[in-house]
Amino acid sequence: MTLSTTFILASQSPRRRDLLDHVGVDFAVHVSPANEEIPPDAPPEDAVREIARQKARPVAREFPTALTLAADTVVVHDGDLLTKPRDPDHARAMLRRLRGTTHAVTTGLALQHPDSGRRVTAAETTDVSFGTISDDDIAAYVETGSPMDKAGGYGIQDPTAPLFIDGIHGDYYNVVGLPLRRLYLLLRNHFGDFLV
Repeated sequence: MTLSTTFILASQSPRRRDLLDHVGVDFAVHVSPANEEIPPDAPPEDAVREIARQKARPVAREFPTALTLAADTVVVHDGDLLTKPRDPDHARAMLRRLRGTTHAVTTGLALQHPDSGRRVTAAETTDVSFGTISDDDIAAYVETGSPMDKAGGYGIQDPTAPLFIDGIHGDYYNVVGLPLRRLYLLLRNHFGDFLV
């Protein structure tokens, strides 16, 4: 996928960078300084769209001729939003909560191009089912440190994920952190003049 304008990823996520590399997009990274404040009582899809918008805004302001992408991912379980774990104990508690159940992974996207006045947001949701995981397996996984920077305390792309994920319904890449199909459709439908 090639764009005729500068494309900026307003995220420090290595997984989002890897996914954009995977589809051949040239981009620059400028981490957003925005505080991620979840709107109180907002439905998950509205919450992640708003957080993505908050992240995109300051970077787009700094680079008005570029197209800026920001994203935010949360795990939703029994109506509660699970973000990144605060510490290893929190990560273990999240994983114990998710085992043997199905939860939703929701990613919000925001694309902004100030010079043309175009700003769009979208959200993608994928259902993920966990099998039963022992406390020992959870402890070993948390000990790797991998869960600490991931919503819900796990990464579907991690080598150990196949040991506890029974299945998914929806976009796999969304669970990794960037729904590539939804991103492509947003670009095609709202910024098609930038696609080469």
